[in-house]
Parts: sequence; C-alpha cells; structure tokens
Amino acid sequence: MLPEAAAAPIVADLGLPTAADEWLAQRGRELDWRLKKFAQRLKRNQVEGVRLVEDRLQISPVKTAVPAEAEALADRLDAMMPRIRITELLHEVARETSFMAAFTNLRTGESCPNESALLAAILADATNLGLSRMAAASQGVTRDQLIWTQDAYIREDTYRAALATIINAQHRLPVSKVWGDGTTSSSDGQFFRGAKHGASGGDINARYGVDPGFSFYTHVSDQHGPFHVKVISAATHEAPYVLDGLLHHGSNLSIAEHYTDTGGATDHVFALCAMLEFRFCPRLRDFPNRRLISIEHPVTYPTIAPLLGKRIRAEVIREHWENVMRLVASLKVGHVAPSVMLRKLAAYERQNQIDIALQEIGKIERTLFMLDWLENPSLRRRCQAGLNKSEQRHALAQAIYTFRQGRIIDRSHEAQQYRASGLNLVIAAIVYWNSTYMADAVRHLRAQGEVVPDDILTHTSPVGWEHIAFSGDFLWDRAAKATGRKLLNLSTKHRAA
Repeated sequence: MLPEAAAAPIVADLGLPTAADEWLAQRGRELDWRLKKFAQRLKRNQVEGVRLVEDRLQISPVKTAVPAEAEALADRLDAMMPRIRITELLHEVARETSFMAAFTNLRTGESCPNESALLAAILADATNLGLSRMAAASQGVTRDQLIWTQDAYIREDTYRAALATIINAQHRLPVSKVWGDGTTSSSDGQFFRGAKHGASGGDINARYGVDPGFSFYTHVSDQHGPFHVKVISAATHEAPYVLDGLLHHGSNLSIAEHYTDTGGATDHVFALCAMLEFRFCPRLRDFPNRRLISIEHPVTYPTIAPLLGKRIRAEVIREHWENVMRLVASLKVGHVAPSVMLRKLAAYERQNQIDIALQEIGKIERTLFMLDWLENPSLRRRCQAGLNKSEQRHALAQAIYTFRQGRIIDRSHEAQQYRASGLNLVIAAIVYWNSTYMADAVRHLRAQGEVVPDDILTHTSPVGWEHIAFSGDFLWDRAAKATGRKLLNLSTKHRAA
C-alpha cells in the first residue's frame, strides 16, 4: 500500500476525514435517522411494496414491463437494419472510430499496416475459431500473416485501449443518450466451459453443472457498451473484480452507480465503493435474510428489532482507520488492483484486522443501501434494467463465441484473456454499428412524419444481431474495398443475413 504521506492528499480529494471519529459521527447520525424513519413508516404500512410479517420482511417484486409500442418500434428498427457480414461491419467501425490505431507494434510503436490481418486475428479470438482455421476460412489473409500480426500487435493493453476507443465513440453518439448518460453500469459473469481433459479445463462450479470452465466477468454501461472484461475461475467469487472494471476501464465513462447480482456483493465491496465515490446497488437474492446493522444499541429501534443484527464494532474501525485510508488511496491511483488486494486480505489463515475493519465499514454502507432499496422502488427498477443489459450482452456473446463448441481450450491465462478481450471488442463494435444505423432509422421515420418519442426509444437496444452474418467465408479483401455507409432496408420484405 501507499505510505501514509502519499495517501493523505488522495484521501483528502475523496472527501474522507483523517479521523475515524468524524466519519463514525457523520455516518452514525445518518444511520440513526434513517433507521428510525424506516421503522415509523414500516409500522404505518407506508413503505411501498414492503411489509413486516411475523418478524420477516416481505418485498413485492418490481415489474418492469416494456410498453407494447416500444416492442413494435424495436421490431421496425430491426427490420430496417442493413444486412451485413461481420467482416464488413468491423472494417466500417474501424474506419469510423480508428480503433485499430490502438494496436501498436511492441517494438516500433507503429500501427499495423495490414488492417484485414489485424481484424481477422481479433475475430479469431472473438469467435474462438483460432488463427489456423480463420486463415483457412478467409480470403485475403494467410496463416503466417495472422501469426505475425498477433505476435506483434495484440496484447492485453492494446485490446484495452482499442475497446476504450470504441466505447468513447459510442458514448459521443447522440442516440446513446436515449439509453443512458454513461453514469451507471452493471457487471456480471458469463460461464464458458473449459477443455474436456487436462489442466487447462478450469474449475468446477456446481451452479453450472459438472463441467469445469471459466467466467468472463464483464462491465456494461447503461448505453449497452461492454467497457471491461476479465477472465476469472468459475469457482472464484465475483465480488473482488467489481472495482477492477470501475477503476481501470480507461474509457471516458464517468460511472457513479453500479449494479450487480448477489455474486458481486460483499460488505468489503460496499465499503470500498462508498469511499471511492461509487454508489453500489446489488440485487440481493437473500435480501430478507440479511440483517440491518446499527451503530447505536439495537434496543434503540424496538419496532424493527427482529431485523437488526449485532451492532457495529466501532473500536475496530477507529484502530485501523489509517490503514483503511491507505488501502483506499492505493486503489484509487492504481497502485494495486482491487481484486488482488481483496483476495490477499481474504487469504490470511486468521482474519486480517484491516479486513475486519473494512467489513465493519461495509456493514454500515450496506445497511444504508438496504434502506434505500426498501424505500425506493425506482432504484429496484433501475437495478433490474441495468442487469438486463448485461443479460442482453451475454446472449450476443453466445451467438459469436461458437467455435470449438464454445469451450476455452487455451492453457495460459494470457491466451484466455485474449479470447475474452477479442469477444468484448467485437461486441462493442456491433453495439457502435447498430447505434449509428438505429439513429439513421429513427431519423428516417421522423422525416416521414412519424412520432418516435425518446421515452419509447429508450426501451430499444443496439445489441441485436439477426442482420449480421457471423459465419461462412470471411472475405476480407471485399470488406476492405467497401466504402461508405450502407443503405437502410426499407423494403417490406427482408431476410436474415
């Protein structure tokens, strides 16, 4: 961790007090007021969708129905999308965003002169086809070109920079503001099976059956752009990786609120997100079983006593506050990755005292969030909508990552990360391309005198792929020669690519 002197100005920039007592007093007042207010409203049945029945909370599920006119509009826009091959799509996005400039030669720093070879190598990662099979299925590139291009230009840092370029380009599109302003995001893991035999097969997670495998843990913005991805073991807890994507994505997105499911939630993540100025909003599957935690003695809140757990150990927070601040500062400036530090703290045979202090802080932040969740149905709806965008991305990923039965057979973590990064980059390119043509389609409809309100358009999505041909021969020469934008499909009859 950073030394105390180096951490102090970073902590000050985050608005965190240097003394634990100041933080505890401020949080204590807020938590006490919120608990008393919630207890009164719950007693009077004034909390929408929440009741206390036999000392247990009953929470009505929030329904997020899509208006029928939004579904009809989505179908019309899908029908108007031009039919295109994935090779042509990648070349067009490359011309419009210049993302390939991020793939520089490791030795010379120059950009790749063979754009088709570079795109083919990226698509080989994204589809899990591999370089040899990609060369066999391609016109315009050879196996030797693909191998040399991958060795010289494709690295984890170049993938990250290229992805950020596409995400920034999509973020600048006016149509993207319809889906969100780039300040909220969600993250979720997607399981991929590993090799059938050998040490490269990954780990087994009973949730996904008996096959070993890996998880691609992806962060998706409210504008549908997948801005970060990390390969993790299928048996690894997802929570340590939540902050990796929020702090180190490299794009221009300014994320303020983040959603996950239960797998991404721990008290440690609650604590660090709050101190790093992120509002953490997980959808907790076991919400009614989780206890609210108070700083004051639980007898202070007799109406909700059955919902309260053991009070916060404030003395632990006071004793280790300086080290917690050093940890927060170290994460903020990228001195250490959040996932590395959280896994390191959890690996001690006996609980590390910083880990315990962080957990106590997280209990306070989790309780404040739980009160927000209970009292604010719109927050529950936002969280559900955000996680739905991750699910849409997962469906597209399954449609692209099809070769070798969708199994990850690479032995090294580096090669596995290349697969995930290539897949994420191609998805981002599709989201960007779809966004531009959906904007064209909306302009056409409005020019024809049709009313297309933004509040209906917000229910559409740029993650469709029925109009994109992913398989067949990869005609890179033909795709490279195609210039200009395609025409919208305005015929009444259309067929899938």
